[in-house]
Amino acid sequence: MSSQKQEAVKRIAAPDIRARKGGEPIVCLTAYDAPTAALLDDHCDLLLVGDSVGMVVHGMPNTVGVTLEMMIMHGQAVMRGSRRAMVVIDMPFGSYEGGKEQAYQNCARVMKETGAQGVKVESGPTVAETIAYLVQRGIPVMGHVGLRPQAVLTDGAFKAKGRTDEERLRVLSEAEATADAGAFAVVVEGVAEGLARDITLAIDKPTIGIGASSACDGQILVTPDMLGLFDWTPKFVRRYADMRGEIDRAVATYAADVKARRFPAEVETYFSKKPATP
Repeated sequence: MSSQKQEAVKRIAAPDIRARKGGEPIVCLTAYDAPTAALLDDHCDLLLVGDSVGMVVHGMPNTVGVTLEMMIMHGQAVMRGSRRAMVVIDMPFGSYEGGKEQAYQNCARVMKETGAQGVKVESGPTVAETIAYLVQRGIPVMGHVGLRPQAVLTDGAFKAKGRTDEERLRVLSEAEATADAGAFAVVVEGVAEGLARDITLAIDKPTIGIGASSACDGQILVTPDMLGLFDWTPKFVRRYADMRGEIDRAVATYAADVKARRFPAEVETYFSKKPATP
């Protein structure tokens, strides 16, 4: 029990994130596996086990096909690899929209089986009531407004939001409803700077931007995008490394060494022990 209590004390939790409103910007990245989580842990306040795992790890065309079992498996891995950062797990499409009770059962399962500190739901027009229901029952919830990847089949593509007055008011209203329902923070994705600023000023919970300008209280990026693992990345991504190029160069060198019999060399080879001298 003492080790469990120590672990709980070390972790950043929902109240800590909520208290950062208007303060030091919140640093967030996505994580899907234990080794990456361990590398990110010292630098991030929050690690999101995003349903983007379907696209960046499993090669899916969008996030709609991601399952609850996939999110639990990746969430368990991230919890094993991290020690300090708050871990939040995306609830996948179809796991929370069917009603408050369904949402609670699935969220409680995710929390129990992973040990994560919170879940994230995309805040459509009917989700605020569900968020309130979850929060009242002890589940920390992070909302998500603006561009909602799980709605891609309805929208037809990943499109920035808030470009018309009607859409701008709708996104702002959804953000306010999400915060009022008890979400400890709200991800704001794919909106113009002015709308991101209006949302950040309008709600009393931290906003975490992704393609939503520096007006937000924090920022998040998809880690493989930020590390340059793909040929193409969205406009709002800044590449901080060229891991695709580094991996390509490393694998090419390995392949050349194998073909030339330079690998393995003596230093990488096991040999029988010499018999002891009588």
